[in-house]
Amino acid sequence: MLLNGTGDVIDDYEYPATTEELIDEHGDRTLELPNGSETVGDVLARLESETFESPEDARFAIYSAVSDKAVGRVGYSDRDPTPVGSPYSPDAVSF
Repeated sequence: MLLNGTGDVIDDYEYPATTEELIDEHGDRTLELPNGSETVGDVLARLESETFESPEDARFAIYSAVSDKAVGRVGYSDRDPTPVGSPYSPDAVSF
């Protein structure tokens, strides 16, 4: 995810800050994601209203609320076996 300078303005903002304050101030900033882009306002609007005590809190909230446009391949995991019946499971091989 490319924050396009959003991280810097979030770091420089005065805290504590509410979700609404961040949307008003930085909501039009664009985040470039692997499969498209979203604005900070769209991302933060997915969250319930809260007060961020630090830039790290705000940054983690943004990271946690981005859509599946931030996911490389939906349904892919190199750590877990593919669930039975998943449309992402590989074709069965018979020996």
